[in-house]
Amino acid sequence: MTYDLTDLQLFLQVVDQGSITGGADRAHLSLASASARIKAMEKALGAPLLIRHRRGVVPSPAGWLLVAHAREVVGQMARMRSDLSRYSDGLRPTLVISANTSATETLVSSVIVDFMADNPDIDLELEERPSHEIVAAVTEGRAELGIIADTVDSGRLERAVLRPDPLVVITRPGHALATRAHVAFSECLGHPFVGFTEGNPLQEHLSGQTQPLGLRPRYRAHLPTTEAICGAVAAGVGIAVVPARAVVRWRRAYDLRVVELTNSWAKRNLLLCSRRRAGLSEAAAALAARLEADGETAAAPADGGAEGA
Repeated sequence: MTYDLTDLQLFLQVVDQGSITGGADRAHLSLASASARIKAMEKALGAPLLIRHRRGVVPSPAGWLLVAHAREVVGQMARMRSDLSRYSDGLRPTLVISANTSATETLVSSVIVDFMADNPDIDLELEERPSHEIVAAVTEGRAELGIIADTVDSGRLERAVLRPDPLVVITRPGHALATRAHVAFSECLGHPFVGFTEGNPLQEHLSGQTQPLGLRPRYRAHLPTTEAICGAVAAGVGIAVVPARAVVRWRRAYDLRVVELTNSWAKRNLLLCSRRRAGLSEAAAALAARLEADGETAAAPADGGAEGA
């Protein structure tokens, strides 16, 4: 069997997408080329790697074994490139970390600035993505570290709790919900909303929560930042769902009321995830330790609770 790295990356994409067409697209290959590679892999093995059905494909027993080994190989290659890049002419190692919206706004940015100031020989790329996409990126070795909400399935990734990260509703004083201590998300849907712009990971998460209810919030505005949303809510444009930690810094500038959400998906924690902690590059291990230390400090109560705080 002579599987190259492209074969392994393609196979992982096919498994994750549940179809050869979807896997080919994610691997930037034509469908004909991807199909030929999969067939060649099965021929070399002498056994099927995928079970085909009308809705797509799933791994065979041999395919699942290949998935485990392929993830390990792809992850090791990514870490090898990161570790060796510091010795390339004119190049320095680039550490890739993926984080959800709440983490980028309330935790990662300040830690990264201090980390990079202390490590001038390391370059860093921060990607903001939904938590489920972060799990895939870390699992496949496209990012060494990820920060996700614990409301998603993290598979076999190693995890460490950084801090609580509840979602809350914010309103202006005098709003019908302003005096409530807590509220269910379904009760909020009769009021106009202010949300994040399309494609924002948190906005995608909230959209996913409305579908099972058969209802859709009416958004009066989609804005790019938590500060802009807080300003719009304070002006009476609508209500909004935001991370509790993110709104703390803007409550001195805007008169807002914070109401706890009773939904289980709103009572979440931020998790630091990686494939294997022992297999992290030196740079990733150092950043992980810095994030955990900062997370322990941030885990203390932020601003005295919800409404009225």
